[in-house]
Amino acid sequence: MEKLLSTTDLQATEKPGKTKEVSFREDPEFLLSLTCSAQMRRVLTVLDQVANTDATVLILGESGVGKGLIAAAFHARSLRRDKHFIKVNCAALPTELLESELFGYEKGAFTGAHRRKLGKFELAHQGTIFLDEVGDLSFPLQAKLLQVLQDGEFSRLGGVRDIRVDARLLASTNRDLEQAVAAGTFRVDLYYRLNVVTMVVPALRERPEDILPLANYFLRYYADMYHRPMPTLSGASWQRFQTYPWPGNVRELENVVKRIVVFGNEAVVEDLKSPLPQNGAPKPVQPALLGLKEVARRAAREAERPAIQAALEHTHWNRVQTAKLLQISYKALLYKIQECGLLSSKQEGLDGKNGLRSTP
Repeated sequence: MEKLLSTTDLQATEKPGKTKEVSFREDPEFLLSLTCSAQMRRVLTVLDQVANTDATVLILGESGVGKGLIAAAFHARSLRRDKHFIKVNCAALPTELLESELFGYEKGAFTGAHRRKLGKFELAHQGTIFLDEVGDLSFPLQAKLLQVLQDGEFSRLGGVRDIRVDARLLASTNRDLEQAVAAGTFRVDLYYRLNVVTMVVPALRERPEDILPLANYFLRYYADMYHRPMPTLSGASWQRFQTYPWPGNVRELENVVKRIVVFGNEAVVEDLKSPLPQNGAPKPVQPALLGLKEVARRAAREAERPAIQAALEHTHWNRVQTAKLLQISYKALLYKIQECGLLSSKQEGLDGKNGLRSTP
């Protein structure tokens, strides 16, 4: 049985010279330095051995374990640390938008392309590009990524010449890529190109020694951020923190602590009595509460919202161009913008009835 840490033990885990103002988002190495489990020490050992090379690294692990922090730490310890670190979430954009984000486009490449746009690979030249959720790439984009890895060259959308780029590639996924290769949804040659060095980040439940130091840090961090007093948790709460399986991993731990700080009490710890399903997915809605059509409608809305927002930003909120880019009617786009709650001050000419103009 794991030994439970006392408040004194927790205070002893704090690193000398670091204060509560330290932001793990600005300094990802600091959060990694709080880990004390053997599993994470092995991860950090590999990081030390590989960081100052240009080897491609594939970071595997469940959602919320901190794959992005590991990637940022690779860049921070590399010889490219003074250059750009570019992160791209491959699951957040549809294929058409993702291709232009990664590789850019020339003026006139498509309707609305009024000027040349540099892609993320060009912006990462001499630095590092991190492809988060690389397992979600479509087959055509997998082929183009393979070309970059093999030849160090690509072409912008609408371009007539190849562009050479020198960027280190880091990639992550929570998918089983070997299974995807077997199923024919992921290219085997790309898999082996990505799989030069593989790092598996363990789930938080597999390294219980790290739970309380991380929770204590998040308490101090968010108390400082929100200008709230540091909450004092009971022994029962600390014990629940250590015995709860944390299906959402470090991200779930952070959010629970954030709620404790915001509400100023530990009542939210009681919500941890019924763990969520694996990977932190929400509990299924009772059929008696919602019909299947409503469940499907809500799921579709949540899936569409980031794609629509990205398309709007891509076209600078020109809704005619956005509708063409998403291959839907203008009227359908207006409805979806309203349904997804994407009305923004960036949009011009909001009308009083429905918050949308009838013309672009």
